[in-house]
Amino acid sequence: MAECIQLCRECAEICASSSKLMSMDSGYVKQVCNLCADVCDACSQECEKHQKMEHCKLCAQASGSCAEECRKVVG
Repeated sequence: MAECIQLCRECAEICASSSKLMSMDSGYVKQVCNLCADVCDACSQECEKHQKMEHCKLCAQASGSCAEECRKVVG
């Protein structure tokens, strides 16, 4: 579970950073969103391994959705 927890924390941080940079109309949004999508995918895949726990199930869904949205930004 240590890897799952670490990935969830990293995912939350990169999502918050991406959101802040988008609100600032940063010139680095595409690069950051690309990284965010990768981290969210990794988090989703790890959380899917722990589907018996409700919070991991919800995190897998949320981080998977976030990855999809980030890829829309990257285009």
